[in-house]
Amino acid sequence: MLNIFARASVSRVTDPIGAALVRAGLTPNAMTLIGTAGAFVCALVFFPQGMLLAGTFTVWGFVMLDLLDGAMARAKGSTPFGAVLDATCDRLVDGALFAAIAWWAFVVEGNLRVAAAALICLVLAQVISYVKARAEATGLKADGGLVERAERLIIALVGTGLQGLGLPYSVEVSQWLLAALSLVTLLQRIAAVSKSAREARS
Repeated sequence: MLNIFARASVSRVTDPIGAALVRAGLTPNAMTLIGTAGAFVCALVFFPQGMLLAGTFTVWGFVMLDLLDGAMARAKGSTPFGAVLDATCDRLVDGALFAAIAWWAFVVEGNLRVAAAALICLVLAQVISYVKARAEATGLKADGGLVERAERLIIALVGTGLQGLGLPYSVEVSQWLLAALSLVTLLQRIAAVSKSAREARS
């Protein structure tokens, strides 16, 4: 949903930065790999140790590089390989984040409810993205939905950040909220694919 309402505003800020980075010799694929490696490692190092604030801010910082690799791709020109690499890296970061939250819930908190919610969010995040990719591979559309990747990251990291600041139940509330919204999003995407298929037949 944020992709619809905020993309133009964000691009006005990130596009000049992306162009400058390309002129400096960096490539979009390199930025994708840097952001992915940083977010992946920080999620799996900090969250399982109960260092929620450190995990929240470092993961968020590296995820922000994802905005820059898109801006750099627009400045340099995107490639099919770059698009696949970016999507693959997004799935790796999503998986690492929710797996790390689940680990924290199991090992640090001993809270099976939060762990279950995090695992549900992990699965739904992957399936939501897969539905779109599979639909597009067959010439159908599955755009939009209530909670796309940006919203998933915001909800998850706000929860961990607030819990890290001492607000109890923040992760639990955010994870179950995200699980419910992700299920709605999955149903929305399946409905969009069904509609697109009917339109393609007509």
